[in-house]
Amino acid sequence: MARSLNEWLWQHEFWLPPGITWQDMQESEDIRYPQPRDLLLSIPFALILVVIRCAFERAIALPLSSKLGVRDKQRPKAQPNPTLETFYSTRCKNPDESELIRLAKQCDLPLRKVERWFRRRRNSDRPSLSKKFCEACWRFTFYITAFLTGLAVLYDKPWLWDHRECWTGYPQQPLQPSLFWYYLLELSFYWSLVFTLPFDVKRKDFKEQIVHHAATIFLISFSYCANYIRIGTLVMVIHDASDCFLEPTKIFNYMKWKKTCDSLFMIFSAVFLISRLVIFPYTVLYNTYYYSMEIFQPFFGYYFMNALLIILQLLHVFWSCLIIHMVCKFLLQGTV
Repeated sequence: MARSLNEWLWQHEFWLPPGITWQDMQESEDIRYPQPRDLLLSIPFALILVVIRCAFERAIALPLSSKLGVRDKQRPKAQPNPTLETFYSTRCKNPDESELIRLAKQCDLPLRKVERWFRRRRNSDRPSLSKKFCEACWRFTFYITAFLTGLAVLYDKPWLWDHRECWTGYPQQPLQPSLFWYYLLELSFYWSLVFTLPFDVKRKDFKEQIVHHAATIFLISFSYCANYIRIGTLVMVIHDASDCFLEPTKIFNYMKWKKTCDSLFMIFSAVFLISRLVIFPYTVLYNTYYYSMEIFQPFFGYYFMNALLIILQLLHVFWSCLIIHMVCKFLLQGTV
């Protein structure tokens, strides 16, 4: 049954332009095409990145946070109380008033002391500034590395300058080693983020982060398997451009360098809005929707890829609205 499903899923009519079959995509000694099995390498490479990250945060980021004056707040600890601890761990971390009254009677404590206990217990679970600083340092190091790698890989590629070249010869576009390693770097990083989610700082958008990482892994994997690698490289380098400014903004925020933080936030906002609302629609959306039709007729993979990119652009619009709101607040109130 699994074999039949796999054969049905990978019908050439779904993923290849009319007139092209999987037989036309056979590798030879001189020509190599993307193969789904290649993506399995991203798992061990992701584990290597996790090890590198742990070493980086311990040996570089943490000492750097101390030298730059990032200080963790000294919070009073909650007194040991098995009953309240059990309720906190298994039931609720922020009980309502009726539950607080019941717990106060059960522990024979004043209501204010029970409220204070839960407040201190919640504060003790809050991540320290140094941990946030280390995470931001690691992500900044990766994003700047990935962005520069993308530029180094693409600067001599014709499709970076002439977007019609993304479709010349498609889908029979040989896989170059530099493109393979660039893809592997990006995919491995997002797998490493999935592996470390239980240990990373849990922010308010934790669920959204899971969805984001899963969607990113799926998009990168799909574009590789269907040989949309030229478009995929453009998408990745465009996204990494703004992320290079987001993480240092967080770093300077943790350092309490307000003016530097605010300046970087404005730069990040400008780069994000230009790259996601101007460059991405023209370089990617218009490219995949219009230029590709000069080479082949529409097929299922064409519609599927465009649908995914449009969904991504809708997310860009959503995030851009939030950023514009923050920029307006900054200009009116002088703070973010």
